[in-house]
Amino acid sequence: QGRFLRTVNHHASCQAIDSPLSDIGFKQADAAGLYLKDNKFSNVYVSDMLRARQTAESILKHNCSCSALQIIYDSLLKEKSFGIAEGQQMKEVKELAKAAGQSFLDFTPPGGETQEQVKSWLKKSLDWSSVWGRQKNLFYLKRFHLCLHPLFLVFDVNSHPSILAPVEGRADDGIQDAPVHVLIVTHGAYMRQAVKYLMEELNCSIPQVLNKSHMLSLSPNTGLCRFIVSLEKEKDWFRHTQIHCVFMHRADHLQLLQE
Repeated sequence: QGRFLRTVNHHASCQAIDSPLSDIGFKQADAAGLYLKDNKFSNVYVSDMLRARQTAESILKHNCSCSALQIIYDSLLKEKSFGIAEGQQMKEVKELAKAAGQSFLDFTPPGGETQEQVKSWLKKSLDWSSVWGRQKNLFYLKRFHLCLHPLFLVFDVNSHPSILAPVEGRADDGIQDAPVHVLIVTHGAYMRQAVKYLMEELNCSIPQVLNKSHMLSLSPNTGLCRFIVSLEKEKDWFRHTQIHCVFMHRADHLQLLQE
């Protein structure tokens, strides 16, 4: 068995749906980078939209462990299509939702992608095997030494420190000795649908201090969430055995911008 971490970051502030970061957006991204600067990442996946790429670059420039990593820009992580509202400012999309008598989170503009469509490409991007496969040599090396040292421990979410004694504000919460730590930079609609999918279909557990309403709320700009995924190898592929959310929508790093 093995486990890996996913630290997911919502891109920083921007003006329109696919526009560059605003000045405050670059400051938010830098703040997130400073917060995560001592985290060691093994893989980096980023939406191919401009604001996500700029957010990732701002984060990674502060992290010495990522200097040799290749950033994978993945269209599966991009924001959902907003149809006729594509390219409009977010406040204008919210006005369309209000006019249609729907909440912004549940609103699909004419011609835009529905939540079910987002869910379908979400499943493709949550392919555990593709992430772990890039660590194939490392994985088998550690399996070889498993009899000498328990490098891959069975992960029991009921006794994990993030449940029993959560420590707020630490950038290394939940990391421990996970051999794979994946950084993902994506978008609000993707994150919300991903969390819903993890909770409702993959039985992801959450910290006792959080509730479902908070988990499914819209992430703040550069909001951070972290999940621990336990995997088990079956023949030529991997299946998840347990998933636990360590924290959700953390924005401690943004407090420095308000001081």
